[in-house]
Amino acid sequence: MKKRIVDLVVISDVHLGTYGCQAKELLQYLNSIKPKKIILNGDIIDIWQFRKRYFPKSHLKVIKKIISFAAKGTEVIYITGNHDEMLRKFSDTQIGDFKLVDKLVLKLDGKKAWFFHGDVFDASIQNAKWLAKLGGWGYDMLIVCNQVMNWVLIRLGKEKFSLSKTIKNSVKKAVKYISDFEDVAAELAIENNYQYVVCGHIHQPQMRKFTSKKGSCVYLNSGDWIENLTSLEYHDKKWKLVHYQEEQFATKTDVQDDLKDIDHLESEILVATIQQIVKD
Repeated sequence: MKKRIVDLVVISDVHLGTYGCQAKELLQYLNSIKPKKIILNGDIIDIWQFRKRYFPKSHLKVIKKIISFAAKGTEVIYITGNHDEMLRKFSDTQIGDFKLVDKLVLKLDGKKAWFFHGDVFDASIQNAKWLAKLGGWGYDMLIVCNQVMNWVLIRLGKEKFSLSKTIKNSVKKAVKYISDFEDVAAELAIENNYQYVVCGHIHQPQMRKFTSKKGSCVYLNSGDWIENLTSLEYHDKKWKLVHYQEEQFATKTDVQDDLKDIDHLESEILVATIQQIVKD
């Protein structure tokens, strides 16, 4: 399969190490592109919900794939989020073409783009972290239940159904939270003279122009790789929100071949490293 050349790819909220993570699908997507720059906009590894007994080969392969991008000349910038906040102690660390930061400003064809995860706007994280962690665990369990339900629906010849989206859309407070999040991020971007503001965190893929009395900017959110399976791509001076569709990317056979390259020792080393980060 011929790889697409892309100037910039933005991915967030992968939550590697959780049951809801769609790592095989993400690996198919990553195998289909040849990016010049990748921005990992937070919550890539879910250290909050890390379990020693659960870190599948497909999750490890995603990490190896990202490292291989950096090894082959792709600039990889990892922006920390709330679920991987333990990595903030290593902020501004750079190894070759891999860099770890808390936020980022880039110039894209003469326009300034502001990248950050978005958890700074979340009061539950700032003031009641235990509640946010409990909510993350509940969300993961909801996704697992939804996957089982969709497995049954597909075999009955029916369409998939998203429990969390239905809940979000039916609860006014959730809808308002998303709208407020987008508005605040866009207003701050305008005040600081950024033409683009790119976030993650709320798992809501979006591209929209925001206009106020002070000016305008484009708000973008890369979504997630649990439910929406989305990324942002910037190429030829244009932004595009990409929705994963299995038939458009690599085959399942390609992914299975990739997984054969993972050995037990590599898995043990990664798990031990994450354990040490959690302890520290």
